[in-house]
Amino acid sequence: MDTKLLNLDNESLICRIKEGNHDAFATLVNRHSNRFYRIAYRLVSSKDDAEDIVQEAFLKLWDRPNLWNPGKGAKFTTWFYRVVINLCFDHRKKKKLINLPEDIEFSDENPGPDVLYDVHQKQALLDRFIHELPERQQLALNLCFYEGLSNYEAAQIIGVKVKALQSLVMRAKTTLKYNVKRFLGGG
Repeated sequence: MDTKLLNLDNESLICRIKEGNHDAFATLVNRHSNRFYRIAYRLVSSKDDAEDIVQEAFLKLWDRPNLWNPGKGAKFTTWFYRVVINLCFDHRKKKKLINLPEDIEFSDENPGPDVLYDVHQKQALLDRFIHELPERQQLALNLCFYEGLSNYEAAQIIGVKVKALQSLVMRAKTTLKYNVKRFLGGG
């Protein structure tokens, strides 16, 4: 691989991809695949499906690099998040999410290795509740908290104003708190 490509920005790499440069494509994939895999995994809850979705998104870019137009003002990563997210939502429509059993028990007094199992159960339950949120609330939470994007970047990806994004996050957090409290018998 051409080490000079590592120093190029995304726009320059895309220009080279338009010329059919495989090394430029490999550089872009290596630079960004982990980032996009994380959001895909958060949205589809399957490692294999997330990998397939990210691969499909990059192949779409290879086949049609003109899809991203830097002249429209969106950064490559903002635009590509949207591509990956749309593929995730399409995937979820095709494949129904498997729900966790309703009888998961939680205990605050789990010594030893059981503590790890308990933490895993609680994370699985939280993930289930997140998946039950409306898509835009789910997306806002994932982008802001799991991806660590700024409110401005997340709002751009979702296509809303920052105030609307903040409202989505607040509604999502309120719903999650209510569902956890209700599940644990407190409401």
